Amino acid sequence: MATPFLQAISINKTYPGERFAGLRKTSLSIHPKNITAIIGESGSGKSTLLKLLYGLLSPDEGEVQFNGERIWGPEEKLIPGHDHMKMVTQDTDGLNIYAKVWDNIAGLMPNTDVAAKKERTQQVLKQLNILHLADKQACYLSGGEKQRVAIARALITRPEVLLLDEPFNQVDTSFREGLQQDIRQIVEETGLTVIMVSHDPAEALSMADELIVLKDGEILEAGHPQSLYQNPQHLYTARLLTNCNVLSSADAKHYGIRSKAEHIVIYPEWAIITSSWTRKNWMVKQVLFKGSYEDLVVEKRSVTLRLLNSKPGKYAAGDKVHLKVKKYLEF
Repeated sequence: MATPFLQAISINKTYPGERFAGLRKTSLSIHPKNITAIIGESGSGKSTLLKLLYGLLSPDEGEVQFNGERIWGPEEKLIPGHDHMKMVTQDTDGLNIYAKVWDNIAGLMPNTDVAAKKERTQQVLKQLNILHLADKQACYLSGGEKQRVAIARALITRPEVLLLDEPFNQVDTSFREGLQQDIRQIVEETGLTVIMVSHDPAEALSMADELIVLKDGEILEAGHPQSLYQNPQHLYTARLLTNCNVLSSADAKHYGIRSKAEHIVIYPEWAIITSSWTRKNWMVKQVLFKGSYEDLVVEKRSVTLRLLNSKPGKYAAGDKVHLKVKKYLEF
């Protein structure tokens, strides 16, 4: 039987206080050469789990193993964190702001082979698309550029695992997607294993090979992003992954959905406007322009639904429309 790459075995970490904070007894296995995203509401234990996997925290119970060996905690290791892993957070204070980008990255490599050091630094700069910034001082970089340099510094020594704790928070939306694509490309080219914490569902869905959903310090469910999105087992997961519509069974009955479940969930893309000459019984209350699409807020009998409109300008507030629900979830 193959030794698990990185696994947590019944780990528990509790912080003092009246309300529970931390991680309850949790077991999981991280697959190598993949991107695993940990998602959950604030206080669900995401960052705690990441720090336990890295060795920045020691579990109260259980243990974390990397290639079959226990990861030492900060009480046992002078410099906390596993030697074959690197962590990047949204905080880029580790950069020497008065040094050039090249020196910030190359400085982490030994001088035993200067040619190899130069080649490796150029390679990482190219991978993160910051070669053109090599001679620029870090103090003149934007937030997104600093984040790329921080990730390059983490990758320069070829770690086996890269841990990302909400690293894109300080990155402008226009640059965020490019950075995410670069990380995905690095994983495909090098076989790097990435574990990331995110509060952005779109980010996790587009980047991850596997999602781990945390709630109140416990793993609620885990699986492939598309599978969890289309068929979540819990209402909490559905609400986490999209701005979904949640109806009571009584309200849903008025619109032709009969169910004994307590909650009916309709994703915005599952309710579509269809042609009808007579049954236009929903009113458009709001039109929210999103660029290439619109969010429409429609109402019927004091119940509102949010749906997507891929043809901006087609509908206006006050229009009467007919809706068809293609799919719904029951919880």
